[in-house]
Amino acid sequence: MAKRSRTRARPRMYLHTGHWSSNRRITVLVVGLTALVAFAGLAAWWTGRNDTADRTSTPAPATSSPGPSSPDPSAGGTGGVAKPPQIADPLVYAKAAAQVLWTYDTRTTTHAQQLEGLRAWVTRESQYADWTGVQAQIPDPVLWSRMHDNGQHATALISEAHFPSSFKQALADDPAALTQAYIYVVTVTGKQQITWNGGGAGAEDRTATLAVQCRPKTDCSLVAIAPSVLP
Repeated sequence: MAKRSRTRARPRMYLHTGHWSSNRRITVLVVGLTALVAFAGLAAWWTGRNDTADRTSTPAPATSSPGPSSPDPSAGGTGGVAKPPQIADPLVYAKAAAQVLWTYDTRTTTHAQQLEGLRAWVTRESQYADWTGVQAQIPDPVLWSRMHDNGQHATALISEAHFPSSFKQALADDPAALTQAYIYVVTVTGKQQITWNGGGAGAEDRTATLAVQCRPKTDCSLVAIAPSVLP
């Protein structure tokens, strides 16, 4: 019974607290604080220098392109991690990214495969990507091994995604600022089902605020996961 109790408590931290690493970069705070203070400073504060990206394209959010609203584990990802969908809508992509973050199967996926699979979701623009923060969502190799011994796995059902009010207000105040990096702030809500050998934790509510990059005519990608949720 003691062993089951320990495995039940740990997964709850796995998904959204970032407790697995004390080395999360402070730059993740830009997801919330920049939107509250001045959206125009998003890219500059994130990178510590001004970004010279093209400012001539429309600042409006990209429209959805054909693609699934949630990742499909059978679509050719790494191990049990679904590959990124071809989506140009930040809200739809954020829902897919949250689902892949809240879904895992230690029975069939190694720690290295989990990291490799998630890395494919993160933007390749290194000046914006907070890969360290994304990795912090995953248990360390030792704990992953213990979870594997217990057959622990989880699935997620996403119910809603929206732009936080602070982000929308900042964007309304200076819509042209979006063209610096085309980074959108999205809060996603859903439920997660955690199961292990001989038991399960039932459905638990999950909420996270993500930063996703959706440049015009380009598929979206994950930038960072905020340490706190923006309503």
